[in-house]
Amino acid sequence: MPDSAVDVADEAIAPGDRPVNKSRFPLGQTVVTAHALDLLRPDEIALGLARHIRGDWGDLCPEDMLANENALTQGGRLFSAYGQGAGRFWIITESDRSVTTVLLPADY
Repeated sequence: MPDSAVDVADEAIAPGDRPVNKSRFPLGQTVVTAHALDLLRPDEIALGLARHIRGDWGDLCPEDMLANENALTQGGRLFSAYGQGAGRFWIITESDRSVTTVLLPADY
């Protein structure tokens, strides 16, 4: 049985496709909105979480990436964006690292 969200994500990703570095922060409780559950495949969610926890922020502008890097050291919300079109989704980890939410932009 997996011990963490990283382990769950790693089980859903082929070994050759797994990012090399490990988590940079705790996810806290991980939740997925109902809308995201309806539209995203479980492997998309797992890969997004694996990328997010390792500091791969996905498709963000340089300013948002820098804001995430600063939030890692100074405390602050972490935001990632993955996918395109109808498959685009966000992952947000609260500043206190208590909760990470996977959601669609329409859920915000």
